[in-house]
Amino acid sequence: MEPLNLALFEWIGAGHAPDPWALWFASAVASHAAWLCVALMGWAAWRRPTQRAYVMAILVAAVLAAMLAHALADAIDLARPFVLGLSPRYIAHGARGSLPSAHACVMFTVALAFLMRPALRDLGLAITAIAVLTGWARIYVGVHFPLDIIAGLALAGVMTAAIWALGRLARRFGVPIVARDDRQTGSSTSPR
Repeated sequence: MEPLNLALFEWIGAGHAPDPWALWFASAVASHAAWLCVALMGWAAWRRPTQRAYVMAILVAAVLAAMLAHALADAIDLARPFVLGLSPRYIAHGARGSLPSAHACVMFTVALAFLMRPALRDLGLAITAIAVLTGWARIYVGVHFPLDIIAGLALAGVMTAAIWALGRLARRFGVPIVARDDRQTGSSTSPR
């Protein structure tokens, strides 16, 4: 798997001779796109009040995903590309372990959880696109390998499966606040 990871990094990453415009764009995305996801979550909570409790539950799941991803990265302690000299560090970033990517884990957890919810699916698609773009950007600027992003996505899948299972338990035991969505309440006029 390591030769494939290195080959993909050499293909996707900026390396030592980046295109200036691509580097500028990737640096901006890698450093700031996560805040766009936070803004979309805030917008969903504000403009779609029937989804507010679900969005808050996803916010908690995102924090847990970040904590788990950082704990795993510290335990695995895989060196980042810039630490290995494969690329300069094009954005400010520490040298702690890189696998899994916490950015990918958190953003894909939010994206997948939104995609599971019919009333939030449109935002889930947007957040998925932002997460994919952020994954590319963080590889391009030399702070992650492609496998780090894929591992973040896989961990997000596990987190989302846990969210789904907890939602089913909530519905089963009559906790409608987080389990409710527009299909179950019969509402077809949720604010957008």
